[in-house]
Amino acid sequence: MEIVIKPKKWGNSLGLIIPNEIIRKQGITSETNIVVNIRKANRVKDIFGILKDWKIDTQKARNEFRKFELEAERRKFSNFINSKEKKRGV
Repeated sequence: MEIVIKPKKWGNSLGLIIPNEIIRKQGITSETNIVVNIRKANRVKDIFGILKDWKIDTQKARNEFRKFELEAERRKFSNFINSKEKKRGV
């Protein structure tokens, strides 16, 4: 299966978010090893041609993405608070 996804900043690295529909279809869990073939999508056809058969509700995809971003922001905030408390010796 081939999809086009945009990397997301994750600390000093980049992370790739696998859409929930693909996770379900492929039976992927947090314990599953997957193979990722990375190449830069240079052409519009690379981006849109692959997705023509992909049946996903765009609103649902947006909601999943927002949920992931919210979790990342909460972790950042929690880490920030923890580091401040460590410095104060709390």
